[in-house]
Amino acid sequence: MAAEQSFDAYRLSEEHEAIREAVREVCTAKVAPNATEADETGEFPKASYDALRAADFHAPHVPVEYGGAGADALATAIVIEEVARACASSSLIPAVNKLGTMPLLLAGSDELKRRYLTPVASGEVMFSYCLSEPEAGSDAAAMTTRAVRDGDHWVLNGVKRWITNAGVSEFYTVFATTDPTARSRGISAFVVEKSDPGVSFGAPEKKLGIKGSPTREVYLDNVRIPADRMIGAEGTGFGTAMRTLDHTRVTIAAQAVGIAQGALDYARGYVAERRQFGKAIAEFQGVQFMLADMGMKLEAARQLTYAAAGRSERGDADLTYFGAAAKCFASDAAMEITTDAVQLLGGYGYTRDYPVERMMRDAKITQIYEGTNQVQRIVMARQLLKD
Repeated sequence: MAAEQSFDAYRLSEEHEAIREAVREVCTAKVAPNATEADETGEFPKASYDALRAADFHAPHVPVEYGGAGADALATAIVIEEVARACASSSLIPAVNKLGTMPLLLAGSDELKRRYLTPVASGEVMFSYCLSEPEAGSDAAAMTTRAVRDGDHWVLNGVKRWITNAGVSEFYTVFATTDPTARSRGISAFVVEKSDPGVSFGAPEKKLGIKGSPTREVYLDNVRIPADRMIGAEGTGFGTAMRTLDHTRVTIAAQAVGIAQGALDYARGYVAERRQFGKAIAEFQGVQFMLADMGMKLEAARQLTYAAAGRSERGDADLTYFGAAAKCFASDAAMEITTDAVQLLGGYGYTRDYPVERMMRDAKITQIYEGTNQVQRIVMARQLLKD
């Protein structure tokens, strides 16, 4: 799946287009049919996971040397976008696998990468990311989860909150304070396994959207892990966490683009068929203007997302700015587009019999997680003021 590294935001390579077609085919046949049930029941869509795994779209970013498909950042964004177009909850399978493993790719030892990336690539397990805490959300450096050295082991204690796919994932990147006096410079990163004694999970959160992706607290009660499960050097965890988010905010932008595309597609089909005053409502100028604005915002969000994906793949110096900008713009656009889709369907759009209300609820989280859009604006402003 390794696509050639062409990141022209205006024209995708043939290989990237082929990836889109392949993912869309799988999602239309085997992911979209599960979306409503996952939303209604709040259960993880295992059938969708199995379909993505069979097609090698569950963790496409994992390098070939670890048994992965070796998809570049743009190809991975396209995969997430297309899955989100069908089912936002299912798009968190490839997205969170990338989020959880990105610290390993950025800072892990070769041995650690081989041990933990290989089973993710094969689809045996999933990987989650544990940064936020009850009292440390936007202010992640205020975390209180502790890791204390004990010979050739570390002992972890604390609570992590808002952990996507918690309980389903087998592996977790956990950030913990190893030197409480050093604030962000005293934070380190570790791999924790679900089977480690002392690891447990809270009840699933009752959420507005993405209900098919479990969100739970992760409890660490004297979790004793080997010292070689530290990711990178001691005290570098916070830097690794922030570098990870620079890359994975692009995946949230892609998710937002996919949700918005799904909503626009459905609304466009509806207005072409719905008749009032003797003609299709698509013939009314007011409806046409709404569609035009939706399409314009969507394409602007997509191009910014793809431009950010190119910077992610190359590791460009301005990735921090572009990752924040793409995530912020695309998620704001998705919220506007899905809201307009509900409006275009009128009373039908407000019911669960039609998918756009689900898409509207799903879109909201893209403005919040991996850094609220207010935080993204702070990040962008700081980057602009640097120069």
